[in-house]
Amino acid sequence: QVQLVESGGGLVQAGGSLRLSCAASGSIFNINVMGWYRQAPGKERELVAVISSGGYTNYADSVKGRFTISRDMAKKAVYLQMNSLKPEDTAVYYCNVQTPHNYWGQGTQVTVSS
Repeated sequence: QVQLVESGGGLVQAGGSLRLSCAASGSIFNINVMGWYRQAPGKERELVAVISSGGYTNYADSVKGRFTISRDMAKKAVYLQMNSLKPEDTAVYYCNVQTPHNYWGQGTQVTVSS
């Protein structure tokens, strides 16, 4: 059974930083893309950042220059360094791993106070 375990969320003041981590366990192979999505109250889930097995990255325009995604393929882990956080970054952040299948973490809350 595949599990994605996220950590690193919390409460931070505007301008602060957080680092999210996500580690995959279980029988997960042929990882193509790893990434982070977020969902704010009353809004749809949206892409934050993704990174391919080849290291190609893609970011939402709203986080470019502030967030950095990285991964450790040996550990089957993906990270999101979030700097210069804004109140509008407040959301539940979900880890996503794509193989031939699509896996999601349980979500971690990030709250940015003004």
